[in-house]
Amino acid sequence: MMDWDILYTDVHLACMTECDSPYGIIENAALAIKDGRIAWLAKVSDMPIDADPLITRHMAGAWITPGLIDCHTHMIFGGNRAQEFEMRLGGSSYSDIAKAGGGIQSTVRATRDTCEDDLFIQTYPLVEEAMQQGITTLEVKSGYGLSLDDELKMLRVAKRLNDSLDIDINATCLAAHTIPKDYSDNPEAYVELIIREIIPTVAREGLATSVDAFMESIAFNADQTRRIFDAARDNGLRVKLHADQLSDMGGAGLAASYGALSADHLEYTSEESIKAMAKAGTVAVLLPGAFYNLKETQKPPIEALRKHHVPIALATDFNPGSSPSNNLQLMLHMGCTLYGLTPEEALIGITRNAAKALGLPDRGTLEVGKKAHLAIWNIDHPRTLSYWFGRNLLSERFYA
Repeated sequence: MMDWDILYTDVHLACMTECDSPYGIIENAALAIKDGRIAWLAKVSDMPIDADPLITRHMAGAWITPGLIDCHTHMIFGGNRAQEFEMRLGGSSYSDIAKAGGGIQSTVRATRDTCEDDLFIQTYPLVEEAMQQGITTLEVKSGYGLSLDDELKMLRVAKRLNDSLDIDINATCLAAHTIPKDYSDNPEAYVELIIREIIPTVAREGLATSVDAFMESIAFNADQTRRIFDAARDNGLRVKLHADQLSDMGGAGLAASYGALSADHLEYTSEESIKAMAKAGTVAVLLPGAFYNLKETQKPPIEALRKHHVPIALATDFNPGSSPSNNLQLMLHMGCTLYGLTPEEALIGITRNAAKALGLPDRGTLEVGKKAHLAIWNIDHPRTLSYWFGRNLLSERFYA
């Protein structure tokens, strides 16, 4: 007897699996859950005659997709940078703002000045907003502490949020975000702090699953990034990289050489690096919110990524400077209109490929055995999710 916990019936499924059917669609379907996992799914006409669910939900033709996954955010921070946004609109350059004490260093100051409890209180409603969009897994980076104590403070907040809310928060140590002002005269000393103190402590305390870095002329060079990645690997942590956002420094190729989970941004990535990503299985995480807000014109090499079959994910890059939006549904629309993704590619980018970008094979598609993380929508077809922007079409969210 099929003694399921919950049976959703009279639904259409967008399974987002790798198959010949667009979106992995199964119409006129049912989906069963047992012990927090998907236990069965198929057309209603194929349902076993001995099905005996504890609860049956008749969904009146709603659509179910995998729970959404935002695989790149900087959600924990102090203060905001609305004043800098106004200054940019008034003609100030990034350099002008930085010289006036703005930019990322202003967020570092504000984050250091905010205690752990207050960071938790400030971030809690932001995570709730993400959940209300159908997000069931959320990546959160540190990187605004830039000291041992403050990086640990941020990651402890991420853990508290994970323990307090019905969402999986995947924490990443981004101590290599930029050189803090207190090390501006000796950046190598800060790199050594990351390698010898921050990464080992984060690993020992189980506060993150991966290490990220920003490899760019204004941040960390290739040699520094390699040493940071070596330290991550030595401490049992996976790696990912902010790569080739402002120039082609070969960051995506370097990330691939370490078997990185993802290389993110990629506006200036070369075809050679894309080939390396394809060989390594490294996911391309595209961030249209930052592209839009910074008024960039250099688009990521979408055709080359398609040509070499590199998985493409989308994420908000939610942060107080370049992408102050945690609206992942909006990124579906932006991925299509700004980058030329198809609606199916965009939805794959926040489900199946976003799961790959976090190294989480137990979610991102609707398949038997996968976690029962579901988003339920009042729509007529999955493409509708990319069509609308500024509307939340979620009917309900299931997280087990």
